[in-house]
This record gives sequence, structure tokens and C-alpha cells, in this order.
Amino acid sequence: MVMSKSAWTPSEATDRDSVRARIRQEAVVVTPETRLRELLYRLSQEEKDAAVVADPYTQLPLGLVTLRDLLHAIGFEGGTLEDPVTNHMLGAPPTLVADAPIHRAKVMMAKRGVRYLILTEPSGALYGLLSQTDLLGLPATDADELIAEIGRARDLLAMLKAVDRIRRRGVELFRAGLGIESLAQWLSGLNDLIAIRVIELIEDESDLPPVSWCWITLGSEGRLEPSFRMEQDNALLFVPPDPASTPEVRQGLLTFARAVNEALHRLGFSHCPDGVMAGHPDWCLSESEWQARFLRWLQSPTPANDHPVGCLDFRPLYGSAEPVDRLRAWLIQILPEHPEFLRHLAVHSLRSAPPLGWMGPLRLGRLGQGLPRFDLKRQGARFFIEAARIWALKDGLWVTHTADRLRASAANRQLSAETCAAEIDCFQFIEHLRLEQQLRAPAQDSPERIRPEALKPLQRLMLKESLNQARALQTRLRREFT
Repeated sequence: MVMSKSAWTPSEATDRDSVRARIRQEAVVVTPETRLRELLYRLSQEEKDAAVVADPYTQLPLGLVTLRDLLHAIGFEGGTLEDPVTNHMLGAPPTLVADAPIHRAKVMMAKRGVRYLILTEPSGALYGLLSQTDLLGLPATDADELIAEIGRARDLLAMLKAVDRIRRRGVELFRAGLGIESLAQWLSGLNDLIAIRVIELIEDESDLPPVSWCWITLGSEGRLEPSFRMEQDNALLFVPPDPASTPEVRQGLLTFARAVNEALHRLGFSHCPDGVMAGHPDWCLSESEWQARFLRWLQSPTPANDHPVGCLDFRPLYGSAEPVDRLRAWLIQILPEHPEFLRHLAVHSLRSAPPLGWMGPLRLGRLGQGLPRFDLKRQGARFFIEAARIWALKDGLWVTHTADRLRASAANRQLSAETCAAEIDCFQFIEHLRLEQQLRAPAQDSPERIRPEALKPLQRLMLKESLNQARALQTRLRREFT
């Protein structure tokens, strides 16, 4: 007997930051009595290579079976087409609650070396089957091969080869017209796996203190908005057995963190020029120290007490995520008690404006003795990033991707779907220009600056429209916070 497919249709996800939203296809679900002949037919007809075995009454997942396992069992282990699927399934397969954050699924897959996770509802009932390709949002052409190459890497030389293939493939996808949001998801997913693999390799060689710790990613990687020229923005959170042991534990972790920072630098993830890296003592803190740092910032939001605002885009990458989740929940809870902090962020963002004159032409500064240049990040993308961050924090929404923040806060801003879509389109157009410029600019030139006269007429028109949208965002910020 094959179970009814309609009973397992996933509901529409409401949080793009959870693995629930990554399920793209309905899973093949069968009962324990299903024969291999019937299952192979289903997999062939639906063009799938894995199925979930579940109890037909409780809907609890019992096992996982892949096409590769079935062919091996029939070809080499004496299995027959009339065998029940339970004879050849993987019992107690890796499972995860469907509302878990995406990073947790990435880490679980990387640590266990698996290509599938069974997702469940809080009750334990089956929700769906998540593949590694679904998780990373990768085009199916070479996703599995790229992921496998990262997993096989045993040293930095092998990692360099994998990184080079990924970067070249990313450029190909960009030039082939892959959308900016999809490309960002593609790059950030693989960048996460690269960082996770580097951390694993160095962790295996390190004598680390026996405490819970978590590697945190910040800035553009924290926002899932990578580019072709990457700088590191990361930190480390640990939980010492007692406050007195904090300095000793930190010292034990710093050597490891610096080794990871250096390895990532050699792989093309440049050292952060501001030193915001886990290997710096200021960014390798205990859970209580992180709380104290945020609290000082919330209570005294002055220029003298400024921190890089990218640290508000943090997400856990590797290690024990629970302390980072607690820090996030604590921060969301106390933010409403400090409205002056959000006002400070708004004022900081409003210190500069989009470079538009009264009649619309661009007002540009000069770069050295050359022609006027437009800085795509500082004079364009940052207005969208900062406004989206402020509104998300105000609404208690812990999503970090800029487009997702704008979508999530649109209702509270009383924006129509069309206006919100226009904001996102303009932000992504500027991001597209940034990537083009990064590929075009020589290594010694600024990868974020362009000469507008070098753009096509339609591109110049779209750039001006994007800056008009940025100006409208600033107008809303000014009305709401100042």
C-alpha cells in the first residue's frame, strides 16, 4: 500500500528564515509494507531519489530510503523487488523540527555527512523531506558535486580548489542571469559550508576548552548578502563554567579562532579591516559579556559608544546555537525598553542622503584626481540595508536578509505589496550593479565605485529611480523617528 500524497502536502511557510520555507517539492511517502517494486516505480514516475517511510496512522517518520540504497540492495545484497521497504530503509534517520533555523539544518547535514533531513512538526508528525540542494537554494545542475567537494576536503589545498570552482560557477550563474536574491542564497549557502568545513578541520587539530561555544557570522554574510569580494565579519560566543574562568576560556579559544580567520583569509575571505573577527579578544566573548556589550550600547547610544551596526545582523553558524538563540531572544525582548537606541540608529542613517539634486541628476564626489564616481554601497545599498534593519528591530522580527526584513515589516509600515516590491527591486538593482563592478574593476581599484556615464541609459535611469526609492525610505525614517 502506498500512502496518500494529499496527507503530506506542506503548508505555506511564513518564515523564510526557517527550513520549513525551503521545502520545494512534495516528498514521496510510503508505508512500511510497501514493496520495492512499487517504490521504485514511484521514484521513477516522480523523478525522485529518496522516500520517507512513515506510520500511516500516527504520521510519524520511521525511516529513510534512497534510490542508491535500493539499487545497491538489489544488485549486491540479494534483495528482491518483493521485499518490504523496511528491509532496506535507514532506521532512526536524522530529523529536525520544521521551524528550526536554516543554519541548524546546514550544520546538521555537514556534521553528519548526509544529503537529506526529515522535517517534522512539533508533534513529531512528518512535514516533509529536505534535500541539501533545497536547503542551499542551488541550481540542481552541479549542486551535489560542489557540496560533495567541500565535504571531501581534508586540507587547505583541497579547500582552495573547491572555493575556486564555486567562485567560477557563481560568476557563470550571475552572467547567465540568475536573480540577485537566488544568487545571494546560492553564494551564502556555499560560503557557510566552506566556513563550517574550515572550522571542522581546525577544530580537529585544536585542544579546545570543554565549554559550549558558537561561531557567529555578522555583516553581509549574516544578512545572507554576499558578493564576489568577501571580507570576514565574524565573532565567537562561549559559555564558561563560571565567571572567574572567562579569561582562561577566552585565551584557549582565541588561538583556534585566529587559525580559522587565517585559513579563511587564505581562501579569499579577506581579514576585516576593522578587526571584527572571532580571533580578536573584543569579539570572542562569553554569553554574559555579549549581553553586557549590547546593554551598554542600548543604554548609551552615542557616537563614542558606537559598535559596527553589522553586529546586529548576527546569526549562529557552527557550534552550540542555543546560547546565541538566547542572546537573540533577550535582545528582542529588551529593545522596546530602549526607544532612544532605534532613534540613534535612524539619526545615524540619516546623516547622509542619496546623492540626488532637486531636479533629479546625481550629485557625485570625486575619487582622487579622476572623474566623479558613485559608491554603490555607501551611497546606494546602505540606505535600504539600514532602514530595513531598523524596522525589523522595532517590530521584533529576527530576520537578517534585507529583502526579507522589508517584506516582514511592510504591514506595520502600512505599505502596499507593490510599494514593498518596488523597494526590493531597487535594492536588488543596486546589488546587481555592485556585482558587475566587482567583476569589472581591477584588483587595485575600488570595487564599489562606478562612473555613471559608463552605464547604459536605461541603467542610469534605473539607478536614479532606485535612489528616489532610497530617498523615500529616508523620509519615512525621518517622520517615524526624528
